[in-house]
Amino acid sequence: MTDTDVSAWAALLRVHAALVPRMDRELQQACGLPLTWYDVLLELNAAPGRRLSMGELGEVAVVSRTRVSRVVDQLVTAGLVIRSANPEDRRSAYAEITDDGRKRLREAAPVYLGAIERHYTSRMTAAESRTVASALEKVLAALPGA
Repeated sequence: MTDTDVSAWAALLRVHAALVPRMDRELQQACGLPLTWYDVLLELNAAPGRRLSMGELGEVAVVSRTRVSRVVDQLVTAGLVIRSANPEDRRSAYAEITDDGRKRLREAAPVYLGAIERHYTSRMTAAESRTVASALEKVLAALPGA
């Protein structure tokens, strides 16, 4: 392992630690949506039928698996998601984005995308951005279960 390897890892952690709270604040101030809510709504909106089992959601959302259920409960209370039983497996449930959830996601998207551009991608060239994305995708693809 080289100093560059450790530096790359440390930079990734520092950028994540600096940007996630900042983006969360911006989303909450502009749209009243925490970043965790946005992430879950984004994944549900992109899913087939706009719904995922809780287990599937735990795999794809940035929120930890243990926290996904609590976030879904909050979204249900807010009317942005509905939870329904899985008829094939009583032990599991589905989370499905509502029309109100899709509306809030669309309203928040410019804030989210603007924050990505302002705080992240504008700080690098297009080639650097592609390199970072490609490198991180390789890491993700090499993980078990990816």
